Amino acid sequence: MKKKFGGNERVKWSLLQTLRRDFEVLEMKNEENIDDYLGRVMAVSNKMRSNGEDMSDSKIVEKILRTLTDKFKYVVVAIEESKDTRKMMIDDLQRSLSVHEKKFKKISHEEGDQALNLRG
Repeated sequence: MKKKFGGNERVKWSLLQTLRRDFEVLEMKNEENIDDYLGRVMAVSNKMRSNGEDMSDSKIVEKILRTLTDKFKYVVVAIEESKDTRKMMIDDLQRSLSVHEKKFKKISHEEGDQALNLRG
């Protein structure tokens, strides 16, 4: 019995090593939206948790804030200055980032309309 389950522990450890690396190298892509990026982060995090890794929300929140694209730089600073990221829930972060992303898109769309009006 011990030999059988000892092998499983090695497989689990190897899988966790791969997942840890995947988690470490995750970064938001320029063309990616917040929900897609957080989905990728949570997929890896949940796999790590299901294999015994201690993944606190604060570790995930801090990872997300560190790896957002430059367009979120000011949002990240505002969040870090106004909230305790060690106590922040992932859902709260996602809501906040989604609101800002929608504002970015609205501003970008309005600027595009103004540029068209200036040309016309």
